[in-house]
Amino acid sequence: MKTMNEKVYEFLKTIPKGKVVTYGQIAQYLGNKHLARVVGNILHNNPNEFEYPCYKVVDSKGNLSVHFAFGGIERQKEKLEQEKIVVNNYKVDLDKYRM
Repeated sequence: MKTMNEKVYEFLKTIPKGKVVTYGQIAQYLGNKHLARVVGNILHNNPNEFEYPCYKVVDSKGNLSVHFAFGGIERQKEKLEQEKIVVNNYKVDLDKYRM
């Protein structure tokens, strides 16, 4: 049986290029919508930013993370923009970019 961490990291691999998900979506995938903060903690300890694209995870309003583990909010913005995701004021349009 996979650990919660393994499930979260595997989920990240399913996010298509040009799309984002919320912490809550991942929590829902895990079976409990109240695990969003747990998901955030798991992502902050991501062992490999290239294998597990945690930069594609935003909050329920589309806001980027000030505490993005691999270089902060500017780095997360840069990585999203490389996938042609428009970021305005450190926020993405979930209606347009949510998986």
